[in-house]
Amino acid sequence: MQNHFSYYYFKSALTPDQCQRIIDYGNSLIEKEKKQGHSTAAVTFGNNHKQAFDEKGINVQPLGDKTHEDVQKELNTDITTGKTYVRDSEVAWFNDQWVYDLIWPFLTEANEKSGWRYDLDFGEDFQFTKYGLNQFYGWHSDGGGCHMNAYKRLIPGVTPKNKNGEYDSHYTSNQNLIGKIRKISMTINLNKPGEYEGGNLKFDYGPHAEGKRFHECEEIRPQGSIIFFPSYTYHQVTPVTKGTRYSLVLWICGKPFR
Repeated sequence: MQNHFSYYYFKSALTPDQCQRIIDYGNSLIEKEKKQGHSTAAVTFGNNHKQAFDEKGINVQPLGDKTHEDVQKELNTDITTGKTYVRDSEVAWFNDQWVYDLIWPFLTEANEKSGWRYDLDFGEDFQFTKYGLNQFYGWHSDGGGCHMNAYKRLIPGVTPKNKNGEYDSHYTSNQNLIGKIRKISMTINLNKPGEYEGGNLKFDYGPHAEGKRFHECEEIRPQGSIIFFPSYTYHQVTPVTKGTRYSLVLWICGKPFR
């Protein structure tokens, strides 16, 4: 699907103090989880994140601007069979109201002025993400647009678990999410200029895109910049080559497109 605006952004929307408050809070949550013996590794649907593998896992990200099909041909392997990983970072989750209050006016403006005008009614928990040296997130989309992608009700003892003994991510006990899909994704760059290198948000608009297929979003490098884009858009975070990258991610949901 091609839109007039593939994404909509606001430069330096949050103040340095607001960004630092979120960084300090996110880091404190990560440390709290670690002290309690919990993993802070960012996971993926299908468990193809680094921490799900032994040292033989193959990092597919450094191959550059290539599709999953290109990667499979170059590695001569099926990247969905558990031989590769496409994500390596740490995360913490929170749902503090003051952050929603801070973000929602920008979301409303972006949804209107971009021309998407999606029906939205709920924001998921915030994901605070920490990327250290060489960490990344390969090509992925945050969700699909049809009813088959909608969140389903999780019923303990009834809902089936996957081979790892876990509930699949499209099951939820949150009543506000049941029957809905992710429609708009948001990312905020929390870092000051020069605190990290690499770690760029990049989009893949597909082989039939008008103009350049791949686009790296240098527009949101200034601290506090916010970007919104349709959740079905394929995107990645390139490897961090220096420093530590901090971002805040949110998915805004509504009923499936019809």
